[in-house]
Amino acid sequence: MLKLYSYFRSSAAYRVRIALNLKGLPYQLVPVHLIRGGGEQRSPDYSLVNPAQLVPSLQDGEFVLTQSLAMLEYLEEAFPSTPRLLPADPLSRARVRALALTIACEIHPINNLRVLQYMKSTLGVADADRDNWYRHWVISGLSTLESLLAQNTTPGDFCHGSSVTIADCCLIPQVFNARRFHIPLDDYPNIVRIDSAWMALEAFRHAAPGAQPDAE
Repeated sequence: MLKLYSYFRSSAAYRVRIALNLKGLPYQLVPVHLIRGGGEQRSPDYSLVNPAQLVPSLQDGEFVLTQSLAMLEYLEEAFPSTPRLLPADPLSRARVRALALTIACEIHPINNLRVLQYMKSTLGVADADRDNWYRHWVISGLSTLESLLAQNTTPGDFCHGSSVTIADCCLIPQVFNARRFHIPLDDYPNIVRIDSAWMALEAFRHAAPGAQPDAE
């Protein structure tokens, strides 16, 4: 069975939980608390699993995968069941990857927990300034995404047409985080529309942070 090392509020782990649920793949969830005791991800045992001390990690047999986008691609290739998380034609696949990477590379890394913790504990950045940093980059990234989604000529409820893709797996957790930090979404009608569509899918609901066994 697949084993997913996860934290309920980690947006990267959230992406992988969505994909696993969409594929209908059973998996063992191993909670890794990112705050308790200074962060369980920094423990010697977990450092052997993932030297970067990040979640998620996905174990399949003897092999451990790191980086959520690599996991999504692996699940698509190793378990090519419906729904497919990448379109068939090259241009559509590239577009979906670009949308996913806009979130995973342009928004998430500079707003990750370890970055926010470093800003406060090492650089002495005030909470208000740290939160403004977070909001600035989320708003910048969501504005880019909204423009890209507005260019979509493939009709449907999701990021690229009527089928869920890795772009949706990345978008939904980012929207969750935006709401958690009270970022208004009024200027992003396409993002809000897509976020509303996922609520009808059981796979997304079961992957949500509040539905996880380690939720607090």
